[in-house]
Amino acid sequence: MATKSNKSPRLKSGRKRARQDAKLNAHNSSLRSKYRTAIKKVEKAIAAGDKAKATELFAQMQSIVDSIADKGIFHKNKAARDKSRLSAKVKALGAAPAAAA
Repeated sequence: MATKSNKSPRLKSGRKRARQDAKLNAHNSSLRSKYRTAIKKVEKAIAAGDKAKATELFAQMQSIVDSIADKGIFHKNKAARDKSRLSAKVKALGAAPAAAA
C-alpha cells in the first residue's frame, strides 16, 4: 500500500519524526527543483544557440549539481551523466557554427 494514512503517530518520538520528515521532505524537494532548473537553463541557452551564455550557465550548473549529489539528493552517477551530456552539447554548439562558416 503506497497510500499515506491520516493517522498521527501516538508516541511522542513518532510525532517528532513525522515533523522532521515533513521538514526534510520540503528541503529536499526545493533542492531537486534547483537541480532541475539549473539543467533546464543550460538546455534553454543551448537551444537558443548562445554559446557564451550556455558556457556560463554550465559552470554554475556544475557547482549546483555537484553539491546536491554530495548531499545524496540525486545519485552521483546521475549527476555525472547529466554534466557529461550537457558538456557535450555545449561543445557541439561551438563546433556547429565553425563548421557552417
